[in-house]
Amino acid sequence: MSKSNFMLDTYIEITLYDWTDASTIDLAFDEIRRLESLLSVEHAGSDLDRLAKAAGEEWVEISPETEEVLRLSKEYAALSEGYFDVTTGPLVSLWNIHNEQGHYPSQAELEQVLPLIDSDDLLVKEGHAFLARKGMVANLGAIAKGYIADQVKEFLVAQGVEHAVLNLGRNILLIGDKQEGTAFTIGIQDPNEEEGVLADVVSATGKSIVTSGIDERYFTYQGKKYHHILDPYTGFPADTGLASVTILSDTSAQGDALSTTCFLLGIEKGMALVEQLDDVEALFITTEGELIPSSGYSNYQVQQ
Repeated sequence: MSKSNFMLDTYIEITLYDWTDASTIDLAFDEIRRLESLLSVEHAGSDLDRLAKAAGEEWVEISPETEEVLRLSKEYAALSEGYFDVTTGPLVSLWNIHNEQGHYPSQAELEQVLPLIDSDDLLVKEGHAFLARKGMVANLGAIAKGYIADQVKEFLVAQGVEHAVLNLGRNILLIGDKQEGTAFTIGIQDPNEEEGVLADVVSATGKSIVTSGIDERYFTYQGKKYHHILDPYTGFPADTGLASVTILSDTSAQGDALSTTCFLLGIEKGMALVEQLDDVEALFITTEGELIPSSGYSNYQVQQ
């Protein structure tokens, strides 16, 4: 049983393999809408919208879910040497990359927004958050989709679902295995080729598979492509020699955050981070088409 919807700025498909009640998927979509209404800064009245409007002025009351994501975001900021930073909201808005359109910023524009980026100035306490300086904006685009996927999985498991695939764009989250007891197989897009051309295939049970890459959102300016994974230090799209990073992990929030983090850190530092984390594997693909796997990635790789 499968249903799809356009939500979270992407096509979402939920497939249940051991279920006959279609309303369960509808309830899962309702949960996605509820969480998006809290976590999207572009959603009027959301926790993130109110947080941005009160920046530099007052603490804002937030939901437990928003608090959890903000705390997670600060953890990844520390883990990533500051490269993972949800306070890049003003930078994201400046570039405004969407539907192959965008804005190439001037140096003056960058100098205006870069001082507003600092996760240390995002303060969180029980039930409340505060952005320390006026003009700051927290944008959870690099982690919210993964967090929402985890919450939907938790909801479906609580309903009794044992075999399912949640596809939130390039965030794939698995519940169990196939009904016959075999693992799911997931294709990894080749970021240097047209949509549908695979670089590799993995086999997994109950895992999250998340990919971040240069081919997801981009625009062309004066003959050069500019992608959406922005470096909080330079203000420009990250240029680390990577075309995509795929993370296999237990939770989609972790995969979402790490795929962005590793892309920004680059091959050497990114892979070093993956190797020090338990139950996390990765496939890095360079702009030259080279596939660089983590030490345990082959345990999931489907031999071609």
